[in-house]
Amino acid sequence: MIVLDITIVNIALPSAQKDLGISDADRQWVITAYTLAFGGLLLLGGRLGDLYGRKRVFTIGLLGFALASAIGGAASGPEMLFAARALQGAFGALLAPSALGLLSTTFSDPKERSTAFGIFGAIAGGGAAIGLLLGGLLTEYLNWRWCLFVNTPIAIATAFAAFSVLSRDHIGKGKRVKLDLPGAVLGCGGLLAIVFGMSEAVSRGWGDWLVLGSLVLGVALLAVFVLVEKRTPHALLPLHIVAERNRGGGALSVGLAMVGMFGLFLFLTYYLQVIKGFSPVMSGVSFLPMTAAIVIASTAISARLMTRVPSRNLIGPGLLLAAAGMAWLTQMKVDSPWVGMVLPAELLLGFGMGLVFMPSMSLATLGVAPNEAGAASATINSAQQVGGSFGTALLNTIAASATASYLATRIGADPGVQAQGAVHGYVVATWVAMGILLVAALIAFVMIDHRPAPGEATGATGDAAGAPATAGAQAPGPRQRAS
Repeated sequence: MIVLDITIVNIALPSAQKDLGISDADRQWVITAYTLAFGGLLLLGGRLGDLYGRKRVFTIGLLGFALASAIGGAASGPEMLFAARALQGAFGALLAPSALGLLSTTFSDPKERSTAFGIFGAIAGGGAAIGLLLGGLLTEYLNWRWCLFVNTPIAIATAFAAFSVLSRDHIGKGKRVKLDLPGAVLGCGGLLAIVFGMSEAVSRGWGDWLVLGSLVLGVALLAVFVLVEKRTPHALLPLHIVAERNRGGGALSVGLAMVGMFGLFLFLTYYLQVIKGFSPVMSGVSFLPMTAAIVIASTAISARLMTRVPSRNLIGPGLLLAAAGMAWLTQMKVDSPWVGMVLPAELLLGFGMGLVFMPSMSLATLGVAPNEAGAASATINSAQQVGGSFGTALLNTIAASATASYLATRIGADPGVQAQGAVHGYVVATWVAMGILLVAALIAFVMIDHRPAPGEATGATGDAAGAPATAGAQAPGPRQRAS
């Protein structure tokens, strides 16, 4: 539901814009309001789960998300819709790290853990593609408002299920540590500034003073945040979480992977609807093979191999497969057939991302103490969100610049030339996305050195409860001890 909501509104946006009278300059805020609140508040949301109990925070997040979705669906004007989307993002920031933290602490047996993370990775990876499909169906056959209303019954039903099924993990007042308020202000402020700057770059360009100022401010706030966290006894984000090479490598790999993934959704949506003339429903249906590939790779391959092979032997090849899919798309033309051009690329990207998501998310919380699982979960979610925002802004700007340069030397009024210019822009941006995925693969091969413990494939690792910290301990080799 969280990932789906980033993309489901994309296809509904033209209808919502027309219905509510949103200007072209302001329409991006339907997307940006959500990503800003979500990306900026993730660290705080993760820590609140550690301090007050993940079940409680998860349930509150679900109910809040249901309310915000209902408000957005009933919006009578642009301001009401923007506010509802921001509220969705804020409650999503409570939900995402709590969900991953609950998964990590609930499934401690290595074999069960690999299966659980396989399913989780498949859902997380396929959510964006499902959002495009569902957005098309709801917009074409019902109304754009149902792209928001659909969350309300799902969230309420899940909240009741969470209340009755999940184990109680409430932390008493006397046992709670203090919330790191300076860290919350600096960390969330820094992420907000960076995500805002990246979002504004789509319409303003990277050289705009507001974009540059926001990015510089964000980096400065995060630098001060690191200095503060080093000296804080109850840090919002304990620095040893991101300093550990496997978690750091996994977060970097996923963040860079999302740059290419979100860029792909953006370009393919426009390519299929504007260039190829697909309807919203057909455009969404065309993403189903990628979703199926992600699910198969996550559950049938990653989940089975996670306890048998080193994590980088899944993540690295997965990123290379995804890069191969991007390379295929660089040959895209206006008249390229979907079966011969888009489908093979989708399958390569889907299988590749299915190998990446699950082990990366597992590494995010592997070896982390239960009271820090929320902060660790927020780190990988922040990497995903910032990567997705950066990818959308960067690749969209590159594509627009390449298209403008192409049309400047040709007859721009000709519809055929305009279509060729648009596809040229998509291809140039796809080359950049491929390069980013190759860099991500290199980082995965160099940084990630986690190996499954002996007997992990059968769940017989020796330590009784198999807590996350135990499962992540590994029995390191000489090279791991040196690092």
